[in-house]
Amino acid sequence: MTQPTGSPDPAPPAVHMVTCAKFGKTMEGLAKPPLKGELGKRVYENISKEGWRMWLEHSKMLINEYRLDLLSESGQRVWMSELEKFFWGEGSQLPPDFQPVKPGEGHAHGHSHGHSHGDGHSHG
Repeated sequence: MTQPTGSPDPAPPAVHMVTCAKFGKTMEGLAKPPLKGELGKRVYENISKEGWRMWLEHSKMLINEYRLDLLSESGQRVWMSELEKFFWGEGSQLPPDFQPVKPGEGHAHGHSHGHSHGDGHSHG
């Protein structure tokens, strides 16, 4: 695509704003749908960048907890249904006074003494 000469620089793309289903307010959305298909579109249109980041953190936990294999059909199904639950399920929306804690704020100064909660890895 060639620009006609003498035209002003194209404006930077407007930030994609969404009303985040998780936060219940207008926030900056993702640059592009994070997933293929219908679900990706829904996330793109309804979930903020921050909400998606929260989900990724949450999903790491799920993957460990359920030992999800995202390469398998069933693993993906579980992951997607959890994603739906996370954003659109019962009780998914955060309380209105929820403030995401930014790293480096808050008073959690080294209270995690790294207690492993005995994940029962038996090396048998």
